[in-house]
Parts: sequence; structure tokens; C-alpha cells
Amino acid sequence: MRRGVPVALLVQLGVILVALAVLVLWLLNAPLTPTEATTLAPSALWAYTVEHLKLTVVAAVIVLVIALPLGILLTRSRTRFLAGPVSAVANVGQAAPAIGLIVLLAFWLGFGFWAAIVALVVYAVLPVLRNTVVGLQQVDRRLIEAGRGMGMSAAAVLFKVELPLAVPVMLSGIRTALVLLVGTAALATFINGGGLGILITTGVNLNLTTVLVAGSILVALLALFVDWVGRLVEYLATPKGL
Repeated sequence: MRRGVPVALLVQLGVILVALAVLVLWLLNAPLTPTEATTLAPSALWAYTVEHLKLTVVAAVIVLVIALPLGILLTRSRTRFLAGPVSAVANVGQAAPAIGLIVLLAFWLGFGFWAAIVALVVYAVLPVLRNTVVGLQQVDRRLIEAGRGMGMSAAAVLFKVELPLAVPVMLSGIRTALVLLVGTAALATFINGGGLGILITTGVNLNLTTVLVAGSILVALLALFVDWVGRLVEYLATPKGL
């Protein structure tokens, strides 16, 4: 079963690269107006992509710093009673419309990069938190008791038994959050947060179909690539035998 996974990953990467090549060839041969040519210049596309990745990476790091320790804390016996209230709060961020959340936070925090980061973190924290809790809860209690019976401390059991066994579920949540971040980061353009979303809004506002289509495809391909990276890490980090 595991031998088939790398093949699937290679196929997914191949599809992404082929789609990117088709997009590049289309842009090179499409009749572009001066405005379209300026907006879709390689330097401009690279700058927008870097901005988009920066939004995604910074938000993802903050999400991991918050959600992973919090998820571990909520599975400990002394703090398990907090799991319900904390999950309810995290669900509010996920349930709220992304564009509404981003705009409301922008009015509160000011327009720009960091307002977009806060909105993205609020929107993406739930999958990581939920999967961390679920992954740790699914660990066989007999293995935990066996570790304690061998004289291992609670911290040793957590890091040597629970977390390694919970890795597949935790990584699945992280991958989901990353894909959500890439897609939602396109909305950062509405509050001057940068990113590839500016191509979409420019295409809509100026009725530039080529710019709109190119921006939409680039965001989709970036999300697919991030998903591919997540799947690769998930495959490599999963303990053998799981």
C-alpha cells in the first residue's frame, strides 16, 4: 500500500507542472494589452507569489505555535475539561465567512499585512487543533500504560509514544490548514495585504479576463503544490507500520 503512495505523489506533481507549463505558454502567446502585459510581467507575478507565500508561511507558523501545544494541553487529564469551550471558540473562526472576518479584523487592527495574518490564523487554527486532539485521543491507552509501567515520565510517554503515533492524523490537519491558508490568502488583497489575489481583483475591476484567469489558476496551482508538499511530508514522517 505504501509503495503506491510515491507514485500518486509523482502523478500529482506532474499534473501541477504540466498545468503550470500550459499557463506559461498561454500567457506567452496570448494577445495582451499594455495593462495586461505590465500586470502579468514575470517580475510582477514573482512578487505577488512571494507575498502570497509569505502570508501563508507566517500564518502557518503562528497556527502551529498556537494549535499544537494547545491541542496537547487539551488532552491532558487536568485540562481536558477545557476541550469543549476551546473547540467552540475555534469553531467560530472557521464558521465565520472568510471575507467578512478579514474585513472586520482590518477595521479593528488596521488595513495591511498583519491584519490579514490575524484573520488567516483565526480561520485556519481549527483543523490543526482538532486533528491534534483527535490524533492523541486515538492512541491506544494500553501503549500509554505500558510506557508508564516501564518507568517513563509523563513527558517521555508524550514525546516517545503518543506524539509519534498521532503524527499521521496531526499532519493531515496541518496539510488541510495550509491549503485553506493558500486559498484564503487571496482575500488579503481586499485589505491591502498583498498576494496573488490582486490579480483576481484587478481582472474583475478592469474587466481583464486574461489577468483574472491567470490569477485564479496560479492560486489553484499554489494550493495544489502546498497540498503535494504536505502529502510528501506526511508520507515521510509517518512511522513505518502505520
